[in-house]
Amino acid sequence: MTYTLAAPVNESMASLSDTLVIAMIVTYAAALFLFAIEAAYGNRTRLKAGRLMPVGAGTVEGRDDDIEVNVRTEEKEAKASQNVLGTIALGVTTLGFLMGVAQIIARGVAAGRWPWGNMFEFIVALCLVAVGSLLYASWRYQARFLGAFVLVPVLILLGIGVRWLYVDPGPLIPALHSYWVPIHVTATIIAGGAFMVSGAAGITYLVSHRAEAKRALGEKVAGIAGRLPSSELLDRISHRFILFAFPLWTFGIIAGSIWADEAWGRFWGWDPKEVWSFISWVIYAAYLHARATGGWRGPKATWINVIGFLTVMFNFFAVNYMFSGLHSYA
Repeated sequence: MTYTLAAPVNESMASLSDTLVIAMIVTYAAALFLFAIEAAYGNRTRLKAGRLMPVGAGTVEGRDDDIEVNVRTEEKEAKASQNVLGTIALGVTTLGFLMGVAQIIARGVAAGRWPWGNMFEFIVALCLVAVGSLLYASWRYQARFLGAFVLVPVLILLGIGVRWLYVDPGPLIPALHSYWVPIHVTATIIAGGAFMVSGAAGITYLVSHRAEAKRALGEKVAGIAGRLPSSELLDRISHRFILFAFPLWTFGIIAGSIWADEAWGRFWGWDPKEVWSFISWVIYAAYLHARATGGWRGPKATWINVIGFLTVMFNFFAVNYMFSGLHSYA
């Protein structure tokens, strides 16, 4: 197989993409600061009826011969710490997201290829999807209270990418010259971004559940932990994002196997990336199975979610960086 020479790098677009990364980090840091103030000092306000938190509680039951119907129509009311600064933070986050879109476009134009061919570009795209998922959850499920928890890993990962993983735009290594690579990586990025939001919701759930347990014992819960929304609401949000991400993760593994067969003549070689991807898949499959069968719920199921999230992050950064060579160009 032969490849044409790579197009020269567009230096002006490369400079623009680098500037946008720094501006994006500053913008997300400002949004995190505002989200943290809202979480710590906002008033605990009842959320409006919506997709995941209709106000009130009740069921509709019916019986027809031997068939019994029990349909939940409403959920318990949900409250969360809210403040005008949270609305401003959401706007600032949206601005950072648009900067991220512009950065990826500029990077792709600068390199003359699809713009996630190394670990730096992968991290930027992953964080963009995570922030996009946060914005979607804020619009669809009134879940902007997750902003302070999602933006922390986003900023950490962007900092790692800029400080240690950055490389100038350039051509891809030969092994990445396959149309299956952008398909595989895109699916993995989207699933990984959704897993980040689910993992953040899961960790927040554990804090909220512990706070509720203390209240049940008559103890006073102060600080951000006392202002979190109900653990039930956080559990539902986390579950929704896993339901979305898991099929994409499965497809990403399959697409990666097809790419591996093209590049190295085998679908599966038990290298560290493949093994850890499979481990994450098994953990999330166990989580969904536990939820579907009614076996493990509450903190037990959430711990499975959190462990799955940690394995995904470990695979993305530790395993990929050490074993893949995707952090540099050939």
